[in-house]
Amino acid sequence: MLLLDYRRLPPPLHTPQARQAWQELNRKRGQLAIKRAFDLTAALGLMVLLAPVTGGIALAIASEGDGPILFRQQRVGRYGKPFVILKFRTMAVGSGARGSLSLKGDSRVTGVGRVLREYRLDEIPQLINVLRGEMSFVGPRPEVPEFVAHYTPEMLSTLLLPVGLTSRASIRFRNEAALLTGRDSRRVYLEQILPEKMACNLEYLHRFHLMEDIKILIDTLRCVLEKE
Repeated sequence: MLLLDYRRLPPPLHTPQARQAWQELNRKRGQLAIKRAFDLTAALGLMVLLAPVTGGIALAIASEGDGPILFRQQRVGRYGKPFVILKFRTMAVGSGARGSLSLKGDSRVTGVGRVLREYRLDEIPQLINVLRGEMSFVGPRPEVPEFVAHYTPEMLSTLLLPVGLTSRASIRFRNEAALLTGRDSRRVYLEQILPEKMACNLEYLHRFHLMEDIKILIDTLRCVLEKE
């Protein structure tokens, strides 16, 4: 979780914007270390606590037919390093060939999948990603390489942060699928939604503080319970 030496960052992060962001985060190395300690402790505790729920979800997915319990997809993590994100599978097998964006009323989503998505239970397996150090509880949501390729130099500076299970952008766009309709969904995402998400992520980058992480976690839980 500690920050890499600036000289060791990949070339895409050798920009004035990224250097400024690195300097800001370098002054908060202690908080980054505490953030990692919290992630490990909380992830381990939740995995034990949610073991019965996890088992029940796995059985429910298996009961809907053949196919893997987990969905795996390559995402871009901290410093632009690719990793495989884990989720409970919520779509029919083979749905990935029809695009990475999920629309409102998407016919690919299974019955069990709709319930899992409504309460964000499909993201429980990402606790494994947290334990591996690939993710944090709070941080910019990891995008697929297709969309990271459209990041501006300023947007790329957000890759200095650990990617997360939730963020201010996640809360703001919790009903994102409703905004993505029709054949132009990819264009809408790239031209409208992604820039706004990244604006939230950049604000978080420059304001990074453990208390802000706690507020985001509380707001995320509130949104899930209120189902808004």
